[in-house]
Amino acid sequence: MDEPIVVVDTNKEQCQELRAILEGEHYRITVLDSLLNLKENIQEGAFQAVILDLDSLPVDNRFIRDLRRKDPGVRIIALSSRRLHPELDEAMSTHIYACLSKPVDSEELIFWLKSACKK
Repeated sequence: MDEPIVVVDTNKEQCQELRAILEGEHYRITVLDSLLNLKENIQEGAFQAVILDLDSLPVDNRFIRDLRRKDPGVRIIALSSRRLHPELDEAMSTHIYACLSKPVDSEELIFWLKSACKK
């Protein structure tokens, strides 16, 4: 793998599960526990994909738009237990590559990562 995939989630147990899934497929990953850490660490080309937990992070359209400005090539994969996110209508239609339901199905996550990332 070239660039790592970053997982941003405040739930440590879920982070461990995602780490196990991704490392089992030989992806390099970086785990962050806040959006502030993501903003500090993202730069153009630094990550192949960003996996964001929409349930535990204060994400809005502006944050997603700014993230894509900093790194236009990064793919954003969202995780959520909710079916709809009307507050993220712009981000969902324009900037978020996929939104997966929780609990995460490992096969579905790997499918979307393979389609989104250079492998």
